[in-house]
Amino acid sequence: MDTPTSSFRVMDSDSLAATPKAAERDAGICWASQSWDWGERRARKRKKYTWEDLNTLERKRRDILRRLELPFSRILTYYDGTCLMAFMKDWLGWLTVGIYVFVRMQVRLPWVPFRVYDFGDSDIGIIGGFLSFFLVLFVNQANGRMNEQYKCSMDCQRCMYDVAGIVDSLLPKSDAARIVRYMNAAHVAGYAGLSSTYSKANFFDELDSRLGLLTPNERDRVESLDMDSGGDCFREIVMWAMRLVTRAQDTGHVDARTAGTLRDKLLKFRDSMDSLYDYADQPVPFYYIHFLSVLSTLYLPLFAVSLGYSAGMGDGMGGGLHWTADVISGLIVLVQSIFVIGLRLLGQQMIDPYGDDEEDLSVLTYVREGWETSNRILASRLPD
Repeated sequence: MDTPTSSFRVMDSDSLAATPKAAERDAGICWASQSWDWGERRARKRKKYTWEDLNTLERKRRDILRRLELPFSRILTYYDGTCLMAFMKDWLGWLTVGIYVFVRMQVRLPWVPFRVYDFGDSDIGIIGGFLSFFLVLFVNQANGRMNEQYKCSMDCQRCMYDVAGIVDSLLPKSDAARIVRYMNAAHVAGYAGLSSTYSKANFFDELDSRLGLLTPNERDRVESLDMDSGGDCFREIVMWAMRLVTRAQDTGHVDARTAGTLRDKLLKFRDSMDSLYDYADQPVPFYYIHFLSVLSTLYLPLFAVSLGYSAGMGDGMGGGLHWTADVISGLIVLVQSIFVIGLRLLGQQMIDPYGDDEEDLSVLTYVREGWETSNRILASRLPD
């Protein structure tokens, strides 16, 4: 495997330390940056995934995607990756159901004041209408963010395929393979710096050992940039490919127009990956999520109390009450809880589609397809 030539000016550790940004960091000026980085490191230490864990998670994600075409009756039989699984793990749902059961037991007691039953005539439905509107708006915004990030991931793959097709037909095989290798390395490094789920140790290093993404000298350079802290590594590797394009233009393998096209593809690849970092840096405002959480926490218990008292009451000793009213009203409380909690959790899961949820995007599949397809393009031959 080839190594970087002398045309690549690689900064050593002393040169990096001499830059203004590094000097400020060493002097303790960038306190906010250090605090954020420290918090990120703590989060990474709390969640450690192995290569086997990532593959297991990927298989679950692909299996969930294949369920979409199943019949309606089959879809209802699943539990993992559904709103029911999320509901069962949320304490607010259990609290709401528990409050309803308590109220229905209370109406059978002889010492409950009659005025308490007036709670059943409250206008809790007005609050539910407003909450439903904000929840649907929240999910719609989160779904839009997820779709845009999916498009960015697909743009990265398309840029890799375009570059592979151009360099394969114009450049020497060794240079073409090197550029494609760099783009695949940048593709993997970009996801490794984006999420704590995919790190250098459990993601990039494993793929590097299997695919040979970098040479030892290139790997040493990557080590100095701390891949887990952001996107510096993938941007550096993209610049390696840019310089190879410049060298190909200088040696006459490509003309200025083709070199410009290759640079545009490389820059579009970098911009698409940078967009993922922009989305990760600015999620949905916390104020909005906290607002929805507070409304949900107040609304569902009140809804359970209101429906519990409006489901019917007897003469204080259980007369006039029937179990069918308890069951039907209980089902209404359960459905409303699933609706409110399910929408809130759905929106929160879609905010970060590159995490460890089973409904997140299939990063391993994107990386595998990028590597296989780009190298298949390099291996294409014109038939005689």
